[in-house]
Amino acid sequence: MADLTTKTIAQLRDGMRAKEFSAAEVFDQYFTRAENSRALNAFVRFNVELAWDQVKASDERIAKGEARPLEGIPMGIKDLFCTEGLETNAASRILYGFRPPYESTVSQNLLDDGAVFMGKLNLDEFAMGSSNETSAHGPAINPWRREGEETKLTPGGSSGGSAAAVAARLCAGATATDTGGSIRQPAALTATVGLKPTYGRCSRWGIVAFASSLDQAGPIAKDVRDSAILLNSMAGYDPKDSTSIDRPVPDYEQAIAGGVKGMKIGIPKEYRLDGMSQEISDLWTKSAKLLEEQGAEIVEVSLPLTKYALPVYYIVAPAEASSNLARYDGVKYGVRVEDDNIHEMYKKTRGEGFGAEVKRRLMIGTYVLSAGYYDAYYLRAQRVRKKIAMEMAAAFEQVDLLLTPSSPSAAFGLGEKSADPIEMYLNDVFTVTANLAGVPGISIPGGLDAQGLPLGLQLIAPAFGEETMIRGAAALEEAIGFNAQPTEWWR
Repeated sequence: MADLTTKTIAQLRDGMRAKEFSAAEVFDQYFTRAENSRALNAFVRFNVELAWDQVKASDERIAKGEARPLEGIPMGIKDLFCTEGLETNAASRILYGFRPPYESTVSQNLLDDGAVFMGKLNLDEFAMGSSNETSAHGPAINPWRREGEETKLTPGGSSGGSAAAVAARLCAGATATDTGGSIRQPAALTATVGLKPTYGRCSRWGIVAFASSLDQAGPIAKDVRDSAILLNSMAGYDPKDSTSIDRPVPDYEQAIAGGVKGMKIGIPKEYRLDGMSQEISDLWTKSAKLLEEQGAEIVEVSLPLTKYALPVYYIVAPAEASSNLARYDGVKYGVRVEDDNIHEMYKKTRGEGFGAEVKRRLMIGTYVLSAGYYDAYYLRAQRVRKKIAMEMAAAFEQVDLLLTPSSPSAAFGLGEKSADPIEMYLNDVFTVTANLAGVPGISIPGGLDAQGLPLGLQLIAPAFGEETMIRGAAALEEAIGFNAQPTEWWR
């Protein structure tokens, strides 16, 4: 039989409904491949028995002509989404052994639409990181390598396991979350498509919280159509999430057609950073030209507050994290380090349960929220954040979409940046603005650098502009025609 793991979700869906192959055959190929790819450390645990039950049910539904939108599609679930009865520990020691008695809304939506859950995917601890190196399970490994080298590269973060698994064809698609770029940056580093929806488009209920005003769930997939198909199922209003938006979900897959003729695409001049590699600059210019050739008008726009986005993010996000992670104290669930003194128990549990990067961010967050510093840091950062959002909204009065790079570099080696937190934080320079403004963004593969590594391009849309963004991304994807695959060194 042909290799079914090379097919997109759309092709698998159509093929199963046409009885060309079964859900069991699809799952068997994906699971065998994933089992033989443990060197990538993308999956932290499999869901084999339950998954086979889901596969059997899918084949029965398909036989009856009752297939749901994602019937039989093998999915990987980022281990930040609570999954009923299946351990969820957010890649942190402090949650080892935690089995949620409930299912997150997003993962339940996928199950309701027929998806098959292969297992849980690696990530940076509590989604805090840009390289997957903070995971208590060890880093996920990028399936891509520099030409002529054996250096292990990061798949990006925090959704590194999701990106690596999709890039290596270990699952057909994956859930991910994006707080400052954690869907789009790993997608860029692995030649996958990562879509961050508008804040409130997908429910946050049942997702382990990092920064509640920034976190948003979204898909990582093989192409733009697949990301649209997954978003159709993931999105929707949820009364259990107070930030969920009660707004109809359009058919995102239908939005792909139409092209960019007549669109205005903005190029933010402030995104041309000092020290940006010539390869990324050239790729950016080339992609703008491709859109122009398809009938779009390219317009330079100014977003002068962009330079404040990273410092604002690294005040707001740690502040919210310090509040959200206060619940992990060894009392009700997760790991507990015993001590007769309850304060010592708290201290030892958190000291041993959290990794270094999480501790760093918790200390920063606690500091900026403390008496005497709240006004100087947190309150000021929130004011600047509002101005950033207003500036971006003003830009979208002039243009339909913004085109930028997704990441300032291609994938880097494990350990090459982890010793310098500031250099690591700079990986989010092109992505954090969309989170601060609450608008959607998508990263698609743009090409390869001189070392044979993928580079990503990002389109950003106004709030609830996913349809326009998907249409633009599909047009750019077709024009670029990217079809490179990593050499399978890991099997």
